[in-house]
Amino acid sequence: MSQYAVKVNHVSKKFLLPHQRSTTLKSFILNPFKRFENEKQMALNDVSFEIKKGDFFGIVGKNGSGKSTLLKCMAGVYTPDSGEISVEGNLVPFIELGVGFNPELSGRDNVYLNGALLGFSRKKMEGMYDEIVEFAELEKFMDQKLKNYSSGMQVRLAFSIAIRAEGDILLLDEVLAVGDEAFQKKCINVFEEYKASDKTIILVTHSMSVVEKYCDRAVLLDDGRLIDTGDPRKIAGKYSVENNERYSQHKKKADAKKHAETENVEKKYGIKYSVSGKSGKPTGEFEFGETLDLSVSWESKEIKNIGIALVKNTGEYIFGTNTIVDGVVISKNNTKYSLKLNLNEGGYKFVIGFFGKTPSEKIHFSEKELDFLVKPHNQGWQGTTKLTHEWN
Repeated sequence: MSQYAVKVNHVSKKFLLPHQRSTTLKSFILNPFKRFENEKQMALNDVSFEIKKGDFFGIVGKNGSGKSTLLKCMAGVYTPDSGEISVEGNLVPFIELGVGFNPELSGRDNVYLNGALLGFSRKKMEGMYDEIVEFAELEKFMDQKLKNYSSGMQVRLAFSIAIRAEGDILLLDEVLAVGDEAFQKKCINVFEEYKASDKTIILVTHSMSVVEKYCDRAVLLDDGRLIDTGDPRKIAGKYSVENNERYSQHKKKADAKKHAETENVEKKYGIKYSVSGKSGKPTGEFEFGETLDLSVSWESKEIKNIGIALVKNTGEYIFGTNTIVDGVVISKNNTKYSLKLNLNEGGYKFVIGFFGKTPSEKIHFSEKELDFLVKPHNQGWQGTTKLTHEWN
C-alpha cells in the first residue's frame, strides 16, 4: 500500500485566451472565414510533487500562479493536457463553496439540497442540521431566502455543510478567508481536528502564518511553474521575498506616475519651491537646531493660502499648520516658511498644501523633492523633537 495520498507527475494545463470576439450575427455573416487569434496561457507547466498520507500540505503563490487550477486538476474538475495525477483515498474538494445553492430557497432548504449533493440522505442531514446551523452562527436566518443573505453568511453556511463531508483527502481553497476573525478561529479548530485524525489536508492560502504553523510541507508556484518544495518556513520566506520585490516594483511605478502628475499640476499653477539652510543655498542636510527655510512661489491667482505638514520618513506625523490658522495674509505669490530644527537625527519631509480662501478649496498637495536629513548629534535627549522646557 502506497504511503502517498497524491502524486502530481509532470502536469501541464493551458487555456486559450481569445484576443478578439465576434458576438453578433452580422459579424459572423460578414466575416464567415475570419480567423480569430488566441493566446495560450500555461496555467500549469510541468509540475511534479508528492503528498504523503496524513500531511498538512500548503500550496502558495501570487494570484494567477496556477494554485486553483492545480486544485481543480486534483479534484477532477479539469483534465491535465499532459502528465497525470494519482489519488489514493476518497478526496473531498472545498473549492467553490456554495455551488448548488438556490437563492430562491430558504437557508434551511439549501442545507438539505447541498447535503444531497454531497451524498447524504435526508435522515442523516436532519441529524446534522442543528450542528451545521450553530457552527455557521445563522440560527435566526434559516427561514429567510438565501438571496437575502450577505456573501459572508452564504459562505459560512456552505463551509459548515462542507466540513461534514467524509473524506480521506481534503482540498481547501482559501477557506480561511471565510467570515470574521472569530469564525476563522473555528475553521482553524476544524483543521486541527482533521490533522489529529490523520486526514490529508491540501490548502491553498496567502496566509504565510498558517503555512508556517500548520503545514508539514509546502510548494511555491509562480506563473504555472513549481519554484520550490519542502520546508514550510523556507517556502513562506521565499513567498514573502517575492511579494516584497513585487511591491517594490509596483511602488516605483506608482511613485513615477504620481511624480509625473505632480509635475503637470505644478507646471499648470507655476508652483516652485526650495529648501535652504544657514548658507542660503538649497540643501538636503541640516544640523540639529539649524533654521530651515522653505521658499514657495506660484503664479496662479487661485492660490490664496498655504498649509505645511512635517512628517518623518517612517510615516510619523510631527507638526502641521497653515496660513489661516497662523493669521498670515499672503499679499504676493510667494512666501517663506522658517523652522528651527529641534529634531532628532533622521529623515523628514514636508507636505505642502495649496488652497483657496478656505481649507475646503483644495488645489494641490505636494511631497515632491521635499525630503531632508537631520544629521546625528550628541544632545543626549530622546524622542523625535526637543521641546522648549525648564526645571524649577
